[in-house]
Amino acid sequence: MIYFGVICLLHDSHKANFLTNMEKYLKIIQGAYSGYFNYFINEILNPSWHNYFYWLVGASLAIWLLEIKFPWRKNQPLIRQDFWLDIFYLFWNYFLFSLVAYNALSMVGVEAFNDFLRLFGITNIVAINVSHLPFWSKLLIIFIIRDFMQWGIHRLLHRVPWMWEFHKVHHSTEEMGFAALLRYHWMENVIYRSLEYIPLAMIGVGVTDFFIVHIFTLVTGQLGHANLKINLGPFRYLFNGPQMHLWHHAKYLPESHPYGFNYGITLSIWDFIFGTNYWPSDDENLPVGLPEEDKFPHDFVGQNLRPFERIFSKK
Repeated sequence: MIYFGVICLLHDSHKANFLTNMEKYLKIIQGAYSGYFNYFINEILNPSWHNYFYWLVGASLAIWLLEIKFPWRKNQPLIRQDFWLDIFYLFWNYFLFSLVAYNALSMVGVEAFNDFLRLFGITNIVAINVSHLPFWSKLLIIFIIRDFMQWGIHRLLHRVPWMWEFHKVHHSTEEMGFAALLRYHWMENVIYRSLEYIPLAMIGVGVTDFFIVHIFTLVTGQLGHANLKINLGPFRYLFNGPQMHLWHHAKYLPESHPYGFNYGITLSIWDFIFGTNYWPSDDENLPVGLPEEDKFPHDFVGQNLRPFERIFSKK
């Protein structure tokens, strides 16, 4: 009814444009579903060096074997609390959610954003094209820009109340391990990818470039959550690691940092530059999780509904 009401209010020329755009978006959605389904099946049936599915599975298995062989918290079970829940999150956030909704919605969002820019005569938002640069320098630029953006977005997730409700899902982890990286609410995909899109699009990021950077970030992120003691030495001021990141998940925050600290994803340097670092010791027995963890759901459906319940109950 709303759809037809909007059409009735438009002039004939605007009606035609509106209908054309709606038809275009519907075709994008249809193509996105069939395209992503075929991509997902191809990922499973055709292993290759450019296959994201097996990179994810292989990296996860390798880091888990390292946890088994060289555990930092030796009393932590090999199959830690909520291990299988986090494994489900791994496949949900990286594959199933895209299949169900995200891929189609994101493609429509990108096209709608481009249509909006065209109203102002803007057909290309690439400001600095890095595609002509040497391969490794291009990857380095993309990685640094994306990591800084992720640091800033991560900080927002802790400081903006409605965003924090979604980010609580990630912090509900009570025993840290590699798969804890992958326990997060699907809304974080929407928030991160939406805010990352413009700066990455402005430097002309290619699919292959993004794939390599994304795989590197995935592996370092899993290592940062792993039950491993990694001595980075002086590189601790550059790279995030499990000792520093464990404090990010501390159950009880000091009064000096009420919104948290150590927001770095792969690089720790942003925290040291902007004064959001906090790393008083290497305490493998540091309690992690949410202070109200006894009230927080322990199942997938409950965890994904809880943020919406909290947000709407405050209105």
